[in-house]
Order: sequence, then C-alpha cells, then structure tokens
Amino acid sequence: MPATTRTTLRRGLAAAAALPLLIGALASCGYGSDAKNDEKKVAAEGAKLSADTVRLGYFPNLTHATALVGDQEGILQKELGGTELVPTTFNAGPSEIEALNADSIDIGFIGPSPSINGYVKSKGSNLRIIGGSASGGVKLVVNPAKIKTLDDLKGKKIATPQKGNTQDVAFLNWIAEKGWKVDSASGKGDVSVVRSDNKTTPNAYKSGSIDGAWVPEPTASKLVSDGAKVLLDESDLWPDKKFVITNIIVSQKFLTAHPDVVEAFLRGAVKTNEWINANPDKAKASANAKLKKLSGKALGDKVIDAAWPSIQFTNDPLAATLQSQADHAVKAGLLEKPELSGIYDLKPLNKVLKAAGQPEVADAGLGVK
Repeated sequence: MPATTRTTLRRGLAAAAALPLLIGALASCGYGSDAKNDEKKVAAEGAKLSADTVRLGYFPNLTHATALVGDQEGILQKELGGTELVPTTFNAGPSEIEALNADSIDIGFIGPSPSINGYVKSKGSNLRIIGGSASGGVKLVVNPAKIKTLDDLKGKKIATPQKGNTQDVAFLNWIAEKGWKVDSASGKGDVSVVRSDNKTTPNAYKSGSIDGAWVPEPTASKLVSDGAKVLLDESDLWPDKKFVITNIIVSQKFLTAHPDVVEAFLRGAVKTNEWINANPDKAKASANAKLKKLSGKALGDKVIDAAWPSIQFTNDPLAATLQSQADHAVKAGLLEKPELSGIYDLKPLNKVLKAAGQPEVADAGLGVK
C-alpha cells in the first residue's frame, strides 16, 4: 500500500474514532435535543466527591430561600458535581432535627431555636451550625378592628407556629418585657398564645379564632392580604435590625466523614446568596417557582412582593443573636440554661468565603476549639 494511502487511512480512522467524543462533548455543552438535561448531566458527569449523595432538609418558607433558589437554579448541584443533591422538605424544626438524628438527612436549613434544642438535647453530639442563611422576615400582624396599638394585645389571642419554636420564644420574650405574664407551657395568661401551624393560621384568622399572629414570611403577608395589619417587624427589636432566622446545620457524623462535600455545599450556598442579592427580582420569581413545585401553588404577587423585602440573605450566622435567643428561651421557662460551646464550626465556611474574597464570619465564642 502506498505511503499516501496509508496516511489517509490512518487519518480517516482517527477522525471516525474522535467523532463520538466530539458528539458527546457537544451534547454535554448543552447543544441539541439533550439541552434540557444539562443539570442532570452535571451531576452525572461532574467530579464525584467523597459521598454519592447529600440529603438536604429545608422548609417551603421564604426565610429558606437560599435552599429554594439554590435548588431551583441548580447552583447547589453544580458545586456538588457528581454528588447528587437529594432534598426533602419539612414543616417544623423538631421534625427536621429528628430526621438529622435518625440519619435521614445530612444537611439542613433550620431556625435558631430547634438548632439550640437539638444541640442541647444531644449534649452537643448531633449537629453543628456551619453557616447562616437569612435574617429577619418575621412580623406581628393583627386584626386592625380589634388591635390598634401594642398595648391592645393584652387579653387577645395571638398565634405562633409552635410551642418553643423561634417565633414562639420571641413573642414570649416580648410579652415578658412588657411586664405581662403568660404560662409558657399552656400559652394562657395576659395574652393567649395560640400555637398554630403556619398552614392553618390564615384560616384561623379568617374565622376569627385568633386576633393576630407573630409569624415568619410568607405567612405574615398572607394574613395582611386577608386584611391584617403589620403592627411590629421583629427586626426593629434587634441591634442593627439583624437577627438569625435561618441557619445551615450538618450532622457531626457527616461533617467528619465528608468535609469535601460540606465545603462544596457551602460554596453553593454562598454563590446562591450572592446571586439572590444581585438579582432580587429573578430570585423572588425563582423561589416562588420552587414553592409552586413543592405545594402546587405559587404565592400571589401581592403576598410575595410584600414579604420579600423584609428578609436579608446572609452567609453570617449572626452568632451573637443565637445566644440572645437561647437566653430568651431560658427566661420564658422553655429551656434550662444551655451550654452552647462548640455549636458552631465555621472553618469550612470561612475557607469558602476567603477563597471568594469575602469577609470571614465570627462564632461569638461558641465555636469548636
């Protein structure tokens, strides 16, 4: 066979061998009919970390929008690469803590009170707070026909989401600072504290069985859309108008076994918060789209437009305010004075923040040594 023929044949065979690789590369870049599956391909083809999956827990609340948007936009999954994100939603903090304790989830978005309770009840063995997510987004809303001033709350029925939850503790503390008396166990006293699931609170308000509620978003704005009035924004009670409403927690077992996965997840959370803050309208729409997927119904424009501005999305866990919230629970008789040393491990988050050129965050002396 002539030399030129052999050269041509070799080139033809090489080109034929390369063709499937070229087609695969084009497909993985999102060209052709498989473009809709890009997010799944990232998970399937990305570099796998030390765990096959990371099981995430969060609430279908706007105060958990870092999770809603990070999941909806694929930002969390992109950072996890070939490690699959497996989300589950919860309606209350205690059930999410139970799932973490039962090894049903690995990482969760959750409020400060269940974080504290979970840490204390396990004597510091089951979780760490590894980052912040949101501040604010909690309001006291009332029936304006019955309540016109804060002093008018005396003798009225005001809902909170759950006994001992973050809003319940905040309201009981506010009542105590007014000099009024309420039994924290029964909710009976100068104000009737009615523990009501956020899903049922709007109907309770419409029926007249409650006169108002101290609740997170979007429940507060749902009540406003039904005629209630905002009487107090909890942010006004805190220094710099900042207080932690949502933390990121992880099981200590998972953190020890898979530090690379935890770091990748935090990188995704930081990038999600950055995208939310840079694109508030798009982020609001993304969170609402995820809520629709989860519940079958999106929030109305009137509700979400009123709720969204009251929430600040931040990587800072605002650790000093967690200690204050623990002190409030003790004062209300819901908790014995807790030992919170070691509840935070912010080293992975600060590593991510430093790499991103962002300021590191502090643990208020409550971090692991």
